[in-house]
Amino acid sequence: MKALYFRMPKTEIESFRVQIDQMPYFYDTLHYHPELQITLILKSTGTLFAGDGIHRFQPLDILIMGSNLPHVLRNDQDYYLPTSNKEAHSISIFLKKESLGKGFFDLPEMQPVKELWHHASRGIRITNQAPSELTERLRTIEDSQGIHRLVQLLGIFESLIKIPTEAKEFLSSAAFLSPQKDSDNQRLNDVIDYVMKNYTRDIKLSEIAEVAHMTSEAFCRYFKLRTRKTFSGFLNEIRIGNACQMLVTEKYNVSEVCFACGFNNLSNFNRQFKKFTQLTPSQYLKEYCYKDKAVR
Repeated sequence: MKALYFRMPKTEIESFRVQIDQMPYFYDTLHYHPELQITLILKSTGTLFAGDGIHRFQPLDILIMGSNLPHVLRNDQDYYLPTSNKEAHSISIFLKKESLGKGFFDLPEMQPVKELWHHASRGIRITNQAPSELTERLRTIEDSQGIHRLVQLLGIFESLIKIPTEAKEFLSSAAFLSPQKDSDNQRLNDVIDYVMKNYTRDIKLSEIAEVAHMTSEAFCRYFKLRTRKTFSGFLNEIRIGNACQMLVTEKYNVSEVCFACGFNNLSNFNRQFKKFTQLTPSQYLKEYCYKDKAVR
């Protein structure tokens, strides 16, 4: 699996691109591109990797990826099953700073959008519990053409800058302003791919170092430098993210989730769960599941 520099198809009749993705699962290779990307998730759940951040994604999430920010949406494992009838569906807008004309974003009226663009170098997520003016504008932009589509884009920017800062979550602890080395992205992509397929079992350091074609010591240094995380911390973060997804489905009890996500004992699972969510598994169930359903 090779990491890609993504090149958006050019068109002579549009200044920016609207892309509809509707497939069994999202494109699952770590990639980057010079365009700003604004994505509305309509269907599917999974794990988002952006820069050095790891997050869950779900329907109605709005993701803003800055230029050259490495990212990938990895759907949950059940999306990859041959018998799966699940679907990944999103609407994305791609545009460069010069897409609307040189100097357009330097206009006084566009300064808040220019600031948003700057913050997007770390990636931004906006979580919605219900449809909003912004999600509706993103959902319907595919239906517009010509000048009306351009007006829709400006309306989307208007809605974005109205959202308070505290409702916007940064995806990466650091900005990514320039393209990454393809060889570096390829190595990290191979590691992510291997972990996502094997996190339910014990993964030895020597094993994952071999995937990266490095010694264990060199891999530890590389991984910490590239992600600002230890590999064990990264692995636990993946496991806890999937544990949260399993818990909210209400099909499994806490003990079942613990072992299904690769933890060997319940006490360590509870400790790691609270470390990443600030809640115990039982508290998480009470917080995020329907109040009128029994908590396991």
